[in-house]
Amino acid sequence: METDEAVAALSALAHETRLEVFRLLVRRGPSGLPAGQAATILGIPAPTLSFHLKELRLAGMVRRRREGRSLVYSPDFDAMNSLVDFLTRNCCEEASDPPRRNTRCDCNSP
Repeated sequence: METDEAVAALSALAHETRLEVFRLLVRRGPSGLPAGQAATILGIPAPTLSFHLKELRLAGMVRRRREGRSLVYSPDFDAMNSLVDFLTRNCCEEASDPPRRNTRCDCNSP
């Protein structure tokens, strides 16, 4: 992930409602969730949810597919993992005793 992509993703996730929507989709998993069902679960009016889903899509954090008459949204786990990797890429790089590189930044671990 490049810096500009990370900025777009973080900007999209920086809004409380969009973060709530994204976390719901992450909990739901790769099968996703129809927009109407997400609106009901979160208690968000459909037009408002539509706006937030559009912003998450433009930032590359969610995918959309049509199933019959429904639009189903799911998280883009590759994008999510790329963002986490971008954020932790240089974890503890300048620490006096850096931990071994793994999938988690564990600088606070003894």
